[in-house]
Amino acid sequence: MAEANDVLRQYNVTVKGTEKKGKGLFAEGRIKEGDVILIEKPLVCSQFLWNKTYSYTACEYCLKSMETAQNMARRLSSKYDLELPYAEQCCDNLKQRIEVFQCPRCKEKYCSEICFQNAEQKYHRLLCLGDGRRNASHPINQLDEAWKKVHYPPETATVNLILKMVAMITQSSDPKETREDFLQFHAAIRDQSQKMVHKLLGEKFTEQLETMYNLLQEVSTTMDLNKEVGSLDDLRTLFGLIGMNGQGIGTSSLSKYVHNIDAMNLSEDEREKVDTFIDEIYDNISEVSGQFLNCEGSGLFKVQSRSNHSCEPNAEVTFPNNNSTLVLVALQNIQPGEEICICYLDDCQRARSRHSRRKILRENYLFECTCTRCELDMGEISQTSSSEEEESEDDCDEMDED
Repeated sequence: MAEANDVLRQYNVTVKGTEKKGKGLFAEGRIKEGDVILIEKPLVCSQFLWNKTYSYTACEYCLKSMETAQNMARRLSSKYDLELPYAEQCCDNLKQRIEVFQCPRCKEKYCSEICFQNAEQKYHRLLCLGDGRRNASHPINQLDEAWKKVHYPPETATVNLILKMVAMITQSSDPKETREDFLQFHAAIRDQSQKMVHKLLGEKFTEQLETMYNLLQEVSTTMDLNKEVGSLDDLRTLFGLIGMNGQGIGTSSLSKYVHNIDAMNLSEDEREKVDTFIDEIYDNISEVSGQFLNCEGSGLFKVQSRSNHSCEPNAEVTFPNNNSTLVLVALQNIQPGEEICICYLDDCQRARSRHSRRKILRENYLFECTCTRCELDMGEISQTSSSEEEESEDDCDEMDED
């Protein structure tokens, strides 16, 4: 926990208990709207498997997007002569060819030799598939396929996080300390385990979970890993851990480009033209490639994971460096002693009724929301479940870009 404590001291925030939500993140000093509350690298992170399947090229270690915004738009829309306006807003991704460093054994891609060395030091030495990378019968590849049958896009977690956690413990010079780093996330799971069940852990997924458990045992034997997942209950606990504590990591080159375009000072006429152009790109992508995901993967962050949810948050998670380095930013002035809360829902989900918001949070994060907004919405007719709302939620799911 030394690293987490250093982050807390550096950014003048603290972790302490709350009455209803367990531990939370609190301001020790006054924080102004727009201030950076903390900057943190993940303990572990991994690209979503469906994103990888659809050829989203990201650094295996830091998830930095290694595809130009223009090439990403061309591939996902199948319009290979597409030219993005204001190409200078692609920043580093303007280059037609982004340098990629590959593992010399398995050819896994990294954005730099430094990222490869970090991965090699932490987990990749044990998880490297070498010549078996394209062998469909290898237990890791079989595990990937089993996962994709359980969780279709948009993904909110990945079994590869569990695999990396096991490899990090096995490969660590101090396995006990590394294990303790992950055990800090377990307490909340145990507290809630008797009350709620994550949507991936219901009875209809029993067979798939058993398959993944058996494959994890094969992987552990084949790759000489510790048997950290000793039972099916251990696997359920780890999926619950990721469900409750995992943070989506957004590293899309195209998303970064669109964000830069939004920040430009354009005339009303030019703004209308470029907005129409971008809307058409997303429409084409939706038709050709399905739902576009700005969220590249997920990770576990020691300090940020202590940030509780609110449907009216006072802080926001961002990834301005287009990699897995998280920057928590204040959305409003925060007073000393005030809890720092983020929203676990996307914009479309936040617009739904209290009933719907709480259902999503219950299934994905295993808690019943009691934030100020949910308390104020209680009892309002418009905030209860209805068939009309269920239809609007389906429409919203189709439009979500996560």
